[in-house]
Amino acid sequence: MAVSLILTEQIIKLFIILLLGFLLVKFGLLKASDSKSVSVILVYLILPCMIINAVQIDYTPQVRTGLIFTIAASVIVHLIFIAATALLKRLLGLDTIEQMTVIYTNGGILVIPLVQAMLGDDYVIYSCSFIVIQIILLWTHCKQKLCSGQKLELKSIFLNANMVAIYVGIILFFTQIHLPDVIGGTIDMLANMVGPMGMLLAGMAISEVPLKHVFMTGRNYLVVLLRLFVYPVIILAVFKLSGAAGMIPDGKNILMIVYLACITPACATVTSMAQLYDSNAAESSMFYVLTTICSIISMPVMIFVYTMVI
Repeated sequence: MAVSLILTEQIIKLFIILLLGFLLVKFGLLKASDSKSVSVILVYLILPCMIINAVQIDYTPQVRTGLIFTIAASVIVHLIFIAATALLKRLLGLDTIEQMTVIYTNGGILVIPLVQAMLGDDYVIYSCSFIVIQIILLWTHCKQKLCSGQKLELKSIFLNANMVAIYVGIILFFTQIHLPDVIGGTIDMLANMVGPMGMLLAGMAISEVPLKHVFMTGRNYLVVLLRLFVYPVIILAVFKLSGAAGMIPDGKNILMIVYLACITPACATVTSMAQLYDSNAAESSMFYVLTTICSIISMPVMIFVYTMVI
């Protein structure tokens, strides 16, 4: 229950930041269109810094085992999400933004601050596995969907700032090169902005969407139900039946990091990419805000269930 209370407190803090972003636009200090500039900062500066910063730790056999374990778990999770969405697309008539909303979670923005608060800095490295797998899919699968099936350019995929950050992070981690304090400290400061900046972006983007449309459209709650409850329950069942938590030392806590990424609200990066590629960012922002609000209740509940079941 203590874990659930920590989660609730952290989510409420982030939601308050979202509200501040909303008010900045409503009071005329910023325009909703300014959120596109925030998206560029988030996607091309802050997220790469977050990736590099997370791997600035000592390499040990235990860390190696945990990383292999979480990478495998993260790949399986995403394959399940994509397969389930392909099936539900036909059954429920999900549009592109709805599909991306239920597949991609806010693991990159929410999980690191939550893991720091719940388990400590030593566990942050394991959250990178889910983030790396998701970033690769965001810039391949998600980008292609948002760009209406346009042919993917390998250069734009493998040389974008996030992928380059992954390459740099891998090199630094395995060579055990630790950045000088001035550079490392700067990257750390930027990395710590990921949660607040993502929530500010959502608040700004949603300001142009009528709140009545956000909360009074029944269809929206189908997406919320899938993202916050149905998909997490599926993953919990897979983890339980496979006995994954018992496969490595401290497996329950390490697996909980992957599960935590699975139960987070809609991905802020999808909203950012929708802004960048003019693909209905308002709808994406709407789902982002609604799932974030509902996650104040759903995430503590799902983590509590995890601690009882696993």
